[in-house]
Amino acid sequence: MAEKTIREAMAEVPPFIGMVPEEHRLTNETLTTLQVNVGYKCNLACRHCHLECSPARTEAMSRETMQACIDAFEVGGFKSVDITGGAPEMHPDLEWFLLEWKKRGIKPIVRTNLCILTQPEYSHFVQLYADVDATLFASLPFYSARNVDKIRGDGTFMASIEALHMLNEVGYGDHDGNGDTHTITLVFNPAGATMPPPQASMEAQFHRSLTRDFDVHFSNLVAITNNPIGRFAEALNRKDKLGSYLKRLFDAFNPATTEGMMCRDQISVDYAGEVYDCDFNQAIGLKIKGAKTIFDFAREKQPVRSIVFANHCYACTAGAGSS
Repeated sequence: MAEKTIREAMAEVPPFIGMVPEEHRLTNETLTTLQVNVGYKCNLACRHCHLECSPARTEAMSRETMQACIDAFEVGGFKSVDITGGAPEMHPDLEWFLLEWKKRGIKPIVRTNLCILTQPEYSHFVQLYADVDATLFASLPFYSARNVDKIRGDGTFMASIEALHMLNEVGYGDHDGNGDTHTITLVFNPAGATMPPPQASMEAQFHRSLTRDFDVHFSNLVAITNNPIGRFAEALNRKDKLGSYLKRLFDAFNPATTEGMMCRDQISVDYAGEVYDCDFNQAIGLKIKGAKTIFDFAREKQPVRSIVFANHCYACTAGAGSS
């Protein structure tokens, strides 16, 4: 039998939009989070990366587009900026971008893979993150080398541990019993086509294992469901498991999660200034209704709009939700 296309596999569950109440198909009147993807270049090529980032990618946001993001933040009344990649540290203007937010009294969120902070040319970001009081979201797929290295490559787990020690030294995570000076949240996702365990139990296990085995500390942990797009979807489809994974997400659909879906109060901006309802939509090129760019948002506040949904959205509403 011929291999199914990803599109065919994704169609094996009912259309996601039919699961969402009419009132939750719209964005909130005021958006709170501006997520900025500064580029897809990354020192890693993780097998579950929905954006398919790698060292070979060259896409990078221009400073003009970064400035438009700053202007849009002010015009739109956003409350937080969420900077991601790729590895955002590899963008040549990240330091400038962070300092511009500090000038405006905004404490940015930055998503880091940790490993990159151990490389000499990027290690200065450890202190810079502390200086701008950035809230860090740090991807760490598990608390053991065997699991992490399988997903990210040999040596990546111990590099992450080294980076956590460096961050602990400048006040990230409660490592001295006096509380956090700066916040670092670890991000856990399953290695395969399974739902994550309860978040509270995973956080407790990460705390126990990382403190006991490596004397490293973090503030809290979030558990997210793998989204069936990008490299992860391709791998599942090659094994003829994409349809069954979608069915698992569909069966775990939780109607209580639709009101708080992240797409209702954020936009995601790519390196070229194109705007999406979330970075998962960004990964597959589903632009917002009207296909307006960040330069439009920088000129005037945008009205409430309908959200663009597809069946990968089941990952955000399964179980406790991943928004």
